[in-house]
Amino acid sequence: MPKWRVRTLNSSRMDRSAEFRRWKAQCLSKADLSRKGSVDEDVVEIVQLLNAREQFFTTSSCAGRILLLDGGINGLGVQKQNCCWLLVTHIPCVKDDVMVALKKAKGDAVFKFEPFVLHVQCQQLQDAQMLAVRSTHGLEVPLSHKGKLMVTEEYIDFLLNIANQKMEENKKRIERFYNCLQLALEREEIINSHTQKEKNNPFCTPKKKRNPEKTHGKCIPEENDKEPENDDDSDPGITVAIFPKDY
Repeated sequence: MPKWRVRTLNSSRMDRSAEFRRWKAQCLSKADLSRKGSVDEDVVEIVQLLNAREQFFTTSSCAGRILLLDGGINGLGVQKQNCCWLLVTHIPCVKDDVMVALKKAKGDAVFKFEPFVLHVQCQQLQDAQMLAVRSTHGLEVPLSHKGKLMVTEEYIDFLLNIANQKMEENKKRIERFYNCLQLALEREEIINSHTQKEKNNPFCTPKKKRNPEKTHGKCIPEENDKEPENDDDSDPGITVAIFPKDY
């Protein structure tokens, strides 16, 4: 490859890296527009871990929450996308809070549990194995229609027990995900460091298998020409999955 072509490619990579850094700095300097106005406590460590890496930054996150939404546009509560937020909590909920909130419903009230969600921007394609991290143990149940309660208090109590259990399980999954993510990033650093050392070492070249040849009229057996197996435990022969499928 001509030298001018190498310089062009390197310059292009540097331009993209600089552009990503500017984009990251701009996004992270913006005000938090969420209703809470800050990162949820249970995911702070995950967000900090990713944002500390130059190739990642987070754009939104939620540690998980219990919601009561009203589809009526003119109902009480905080309106968002034609819905009123009658109740929102990131901790286990009690029935009295739900019953009080339901009295404000003017339309179709829906009780929901939303698990951990995380959106991440990645600099390189190979890092973008997962741009969004979501879980699948959510819950969504209608409770009222046109302001009229359609279920019993006993059923609401039953739903709350399920939602609170899901909240506890969600917290455990967040902890497992953080541990898996931290381990994967540490392994990636080891691999990248090992690769960079090989590139910077002019004496480190790939070994080539010798072909059988004759020496002094004798043929060297092929099995004697096989390369010895690599028993170096420091060789990081690892496949890294930064975002495990099941955390």
